[in-house]
Amino acid sequence: MPVLLVVDDEPSILHAFRKIFRGPDVTLLTAESAMEGIALATSHRPDAIILDVDLPDLSGLEAFQRIHAFDPRIPVIFITGHGTTETAIEATKLGAFDYLFKPLELDDLAELVSRALQVSRLMRVPPVLSPESPPDPGTDALIGRCPAMKEVYVAIGRVAPQDVTVLVLGESGTGKELVARAIYHHSRRSRGSFRAINCAAIPETLLESELFGHEKGAFTGADRLRIGKFEQSDAGTCFLDEIGDMTPLTQAKILRVLQEGQFERVGGDETLRADVRIVAATNRNLSQLVEQGHFRSDLYYRLNVFTIRLPPLRDRGDDLRLLTDHFVRRFSKELDKEVYEVAPEVHELFREYPWPGNIRELQSVVKQALLYATGPVLAAEFLPPFVRGEPPAAAAAPAEKSCLAPWDRFLEDRLNSGGENLYAEWQALTEQHLLSRVVQHTRGNLSQAARILGINRRTLRLKLHALGIEISSE
Repeated sequence: MPVLLVVDDEPSILHAFRKIFRGPDVTLLTAESAMEGIALATSHRPDAIILDVDLPDLSGLEAFQRIHAFDPRIPVIFITGHGTTETAIEATKLGAFDYLFKPLELDDLAELVSRALQVSRLMRVPPVLSPESPPDPGTDALIGRCPAMKEVYVAIGRVAPQDVTVLVLGESGTGKELVARAIYHHSRRSRGSFRAINCAAIPETLLESELFGHEKGAFTGADRLRIGKFEQSDAGTCFLDEIGDMTPLTQAKILRVLQEGQFERVGGDETLRADVRIVAATNRNLSQLVEQGHFRSDLYYRLNVFTIRLPPLRDRGDDLRLLTDHFVRRFSKELDKEVYEVAPEVHELFREYPWPGNIRELQSVVKQALLYATGPVLAAEFLPPFVRGEPPAAAAAPAEKSCLAPWDRFLEDRLNSGGENLYAEWQALTEQHLLSRVVQHTRGNLSQAARILGINRRTLRLKLHALGIEISSE
């Protein structure tokens, strides 16, 4: 369970945090002075810290510098009034995660804390490189013993200690971010920060700001100075996922960072420097994009210093069974299901299915099947129709024949089991079904799907990525 430390001398602020984070998902620690906060940070090593700029004994900046000195990986979010904004900005330049203005907007606060805890986990928990399933099913792991995966393990061990750029290639869902995290954790920069950016999930107008930061007033909505990921990642590692989707202008700026370690914030003229190791990844054929004129050849050569290729799931042989058993153990624990065995028919169907979404799709399918499962064995009847080889018409059959019974069976099972997370489970299951059906209807056209759903395209992309839903064409 993640630990959040809040350091603020205002009782109303502490009360608000106790109210927001009173559930079982986060352990909350509070302190009313800088010295008390530093002591708690030292003894408990929280996953994230909320720090007031104006404290009675030390300045928030000095408190941050002391915390940052013993563990620079802890994300620190500053709370600032308008009179102390410069201090918060200075702290962000020195490595603080972000800052918020008083009075606090609860939605912004919750979203920022969630991101900070996620970043903290990426930096603190190294993925396991394991030919077999690790003993702890909740562990993030690169699992597999096929020859191609053994080459991946060797490549990570060879390149991680070397301070060079790495390009990770592989289809969507093959585990490229796990490889990037493994390189970070086994590198000489493991005490520094790790920042991950999905270049395809962020609109091109905002990607430059995300990477390089922006000055106040640089564009509509830029109501404050923002420190970008490169500036925050100084002496650390930056993972650029789906780099093949970058626009030519952003490619040119990335090339400059790789060549000279220099950049400017959007709307600014001050040249900034950052010592950042870049690990890039893409599911696209960069050499082909270079030939077509869609990707800069000089950037490609800079990125292609050391390449790691991840094999698709369909080419990994018996690794599929290993991964299936691992995810059944992992998600059974998460969903409070007592499923201990996978029926032989399920393994047979999995071998026949092509897995276009690779490991991410396998995770999604196993989780869906577990939500429907009754009893200790994961049977074929609990699998989504498309994995069982049923035609699309069967999946879209009338509710009383194909959907109503599974929904009712799922509800009956969860109500009888006494679970306490039914709303989240039901929401995940129905959202998966809804988005898959709409994207199938639009034949992968995300703009059309977003209009039908009434959400923006970026939100749809993020949801599809989180749920492991692959897009066949767009």
